[in-house]
Amino acid sequence: MRLRVGIVGLGSQWDSRYLPALRALADRFEVRGVCEQVAHLAQRAAGELGAVAVDGYRALAGRDDVDALLYLSDQWYGAAPILAACDFGKAVYSAISFPVDAEEAALLRSRVEESGIAFMAELPRRYAPATLRLKELIATRLGSPRMLFCHRRVPLSQATARPPRDRASEARDLMELVDWCRYVAGEEPTSVVAVRHAEAPGGDVDDYQMMSLDFSRTGRPGDGAIAQVSCGYYMPRQWEEAVGFRPPPALQVVCERGIAFVDLPVSLVWFDGVGRHQESLESERPVGEHMLLQFHRKVTSLVRAVSGLDDTLRAMQIVQAAATSQAEGRRVAV
Repeated sequence: MRLRVGIVGLGSQWDSRYLPALRALADRFEVRGVCEQVAHLAQRAAGELGAVAVDGYRALAGRDDVDALLYLSDQWYGAAPILAACDFGKAVYSAISFPVDAEEAALLRSRVEESGIAFMAELPRRYAPATLRLKELIATRLGSPRMLFCHRRVPLSQATARPPRDRASEARDLMELVDWCRYVAGEEPTSVVAVRHAEAPGGDVDDYQMMSLDFSRTGRPGDGAIAQVSCGYYMPRQWEEAVGFRPPPALQVVCERGIAFVDLPVSLVWFDGVGRHQESLESERPVGEHMLLQFHRKVTSLVRAVSGLDDTLRAMQIVQAAATSQAEGRRVAV
């Protein structure tokens, strides 16, 4: 079954991720309309896919020949296109960052639930080939995770590309990493302790944040897996080449019977009692195709599916608890 879709926002990954994925999955998706705030970009993308440029996300959501929206870049729209899709009963694939404000997030979740639409939030770290293979190894060879170390370096030129870089954008970066660790650990953290370092004393913009998540089953810190999550914005613009010098792995996981090092999307090196194993995952489907396939299955299934929304909101709650820990200098239960 081909799913008729409308695209809202093209974003920075249109040419590298979404356009190739839609072309590869032409038997599953048929693009009918494109809504983009830059008119000539909308017309170009629509021409490439045999669709039409539509002026306005609400007009796109209301079209009879559109079954679902692929919301790929929020631009200035925020959550409004998702709410419009709820009004018209259209499924949503959302690649945007959800509202950091708790009340806005609760309203969004409520509207999605009440509308009965199929919904999928994009979580690319979960669907990357290296992550999926790591989960297989945890189940078969490596055993349960005991310690996770997740770090991301953001060069200043990238961090300032969407001005202003503020606490909200930093929170979204951390939310993605927190969700990744929750998924790999396969458990929910029970507490968090966090620290931050500001670019200037007392400033609102950080150059480094770190949090430690405790996955204790008994509620006692240290009695279970732990995850250290950090995000650094400390590389000066003129030193951007230094970002690529000896970078730490994006994720290091210490398990019961081995250890694994992950760099997305396809690099996985792991060690057990036998020795070193390096796997080539480049032959797997690209993450963009894999995520759209999952969305197609959810929409065409007879069982209504809401995927990723609760996971994203849960990650947001953990990041908010980390902010409380930073402000009050104590461990906070989550």
